Amino acid sequence: MTDDLATTPLPSDVVGLLEGLASTRAIRHYLDEPVPPEALRAMLFAATRAPSGSNRQPFRFIVLTDGPNARAAKSLIAEGARLAWGGKRVNDGYDAGSGARDDSPKARMARAMQRYVDEFEHVPVLVLPALVRYREPTPFEGASIFPACQNLLLAARALGYGGVLTGWHYSVEAELRALVGVPDEVFLAATITIGKPAGRHGPVRRRPMSELVYGESWDQAPEWAVDPPGTEHTAAGPPRARG
Repeated sequence: MTDDLATTPLPSDVVGLLEGLASTRAIRHYLDEPVPPEALRAMLFAATRAPSGSNRQPFRFIVLTDGPNARAAKSLIAEGARLAWGGKRVNDGYDAGSGARDDSPKARMARAMQRYVDEFEHVPVLVLPALVRYREPTPFEGASIFPACQNLLLAARALGYGGVLTGWHYSVEAELRALVGVPDEVFLAATITIGKPAGRHGPVRRRPMSELVYGESWDQAPEWAVDPPGTEHTAAGPPRARG
């Protein structure tokens, strides 16, 4: 298989770049089928093409599918994720207010998250993006790992797969490091799960451009900051202060 891939070009995208950017949703539920090596190769190739500070390329990716370490890592993170989500669900009031209505966005999110952590052991692919530190941590170091994570998710979308970036590994990081042999000086940045979506992609819903893009001064949108026809919006996030 390795020799075959060495002479095989990357597969064709199923969506264009701009469409992919506007429709790459967080995919938490997957069909029970593996992601083939040729698709993983394309996704991780895209991830490794990402920019990084001084072009040092300090990003690394541990890709876990169905081996013994993969099964152990998925089980470990699943246990931590269920505990973390259980606390967040109560503390953030996901079942209160509008969350008491089954059809509300809040209730739908709670159901999606609960199903995600309940089924975490069965995700087809678990990726641990990591940063090899070459200096003391700075607030800017994420710029050398998170663009690569987004490249990975966009490449998954381009090939008809989906994924989501989470921090569910934090509560079990020591055990996870020991399991897969991550050195102490390496920053484990996130967990990413990938698979064939059980649902569908996009369009993503965000605040209107005019609320997020400024022109000559703060809080003043330029005339061209207009969303394309058919754009769907969300009211999520803090309300904007209007003078």
